[in-house]
Amino acid sequence: MATTTLPGGTFTMAPGMTVTRVGYGAMQLAGPGVLGPPADPDAAVALLREAVALGINHIDTSDFYGPVVTNQIIKEALHPYPEELRIVTKVGALRDETGAWLNGRTPEKLRQAVHDNLAHLGLDALDVVNLRMGGLSGAEPGSIAEQFTVLAELQQQGLIRHLGVSTVSAEQIAEAQSIAPVVCVQNFYNIANRQDDDLIDDLAGQGIAYVPYFPLGGFTPLQSDTLATVAERLGTRPFAVALAWLLQRSPNILLIPGTSSVAHLHENVVGAGLTLSEADLAELNSIGV
Repeated sequence: MATTTLPGGTFTMAPGMTVTRVGYGAMQLAGPGVLGPPADPDAAVALLREAVALGINHIDTSDFYGPVVTNQIIKEALHPYPEELRIVTKVGALRDETGAWLNGRTPEKLRQAVHDNLAHLGLDALDVVNLRMGGLSGAEPGSIAEQFTVLAELQQQGLIRHLGVSTVSAEQIAEAQSIAPVVCVQNFYNIANRQDDDLIDDLAGQGIAYVPYFPLGGFTPLQSDTLATVAERLGTRPFAVALAWLLQRSPNILLIPGTSSVAHLHENVVGAGLTLSEADLAELNSIGV
């Protein structure tokens, strides 16, 4: 892999598990609606190879993207994988023939999902598996012990190296930690949706990565005059400012912006590297209050 210096540097999730803070979210490699193959499979392969060439060693994916399609493209593009590459996947959801998102959290479905990810990625063990709970953009009440225990058992069998959780509350994270170590939390969060501020700080103190994701339409609130004003002043796009703000928000935040365009991939990397002044940050922080 390249040794390009990426914005934000790296973060060590666990011993032997150091990732670039600017990663790549592979969701958009699939077709429209995250369903079926992309219009240009060769371009998707080229995009992944360019991400690795830029120095990105953190790819976020799931077998329910496509479904299966995204993982197959990753395998085609990058297998045999560079030694430094870390692939993070998630389980807990399924797709039906219409593309609907379904619950896939029974023990049997979780075990099958892990084996499917292994097979379609061409791996003997998965670097990180996130247990996807909750709704589209927020945690739902209830225990996650049964589901997390299934993944912990698969970890003990050597099929998973590290475990994470997604769309969960602080209480659910603590419950998971009572079963097995948690190396990352993937929740809905951005400059305009700051409900996890306290959680991010708590996880930073524990050395646990926080990976914000943005569901469909999640950036709609970011079409604000304040964000546009700062972006115009800096000569860039609002999305780039939002990425840079996340990197500066806390050292444990990892970015996984997705795109199907090499040009946008480069823009995301450059944008994340913007240096926001204290005045910029003060102005931007007013958005989420």
